[in-house]
Amino acid sequence: MKVMITSRGDSLNSQMDERYGRSEYFIIYDTESGSYEAIKNPFLNDQGGVGISVAKFTLEKGVDALISGSFGPNAQDVLKGSGIKLYSAKGGTVEDVIKDFKEGNLKQFN
Repeated sequence: MKVMITSRGDSLNSQMDERYGRSEYFIIYDTESGSYEAIKNPFLNDQGGVGISVAKFTLEKGVDALISGSFGPNAQDVLKGSGIKLYSAKGGTVEDVIKDFKEGNLKQFN
C-alpha cells in the first residue's frame, strides 16, 4: 500500500506537517517494502487554488491513503470518490504517524 504523509522535511524523522495544501513535503511510503520517496510541494508558494492543485497531484501519485492534520474543503471535494482514504493525525514524526497508521490508531476522514 502506498501512503502519502504531509511532512516538514524530507525524511521519516521529520515532523509531520498538519497542513495538507501548504505542507512543505510529501512523503510517499510503501508499507510493504518500507521504502519511501520525499517530494517537495511544487505548489507551496502558489497564490491560490493550492488545495485543488495538491489534491490533483495526490491523485497522479497513485496513493491508497493520505495522512495529514487537516484537509480544506476544496481538496476534499477533489479527493472525494477517488478511492483514496483520508486519515487525520496530530503531530509527531512521519515515522510515528506511519506506526500509528499501521496499528490502526488514526481517525479516518471519509
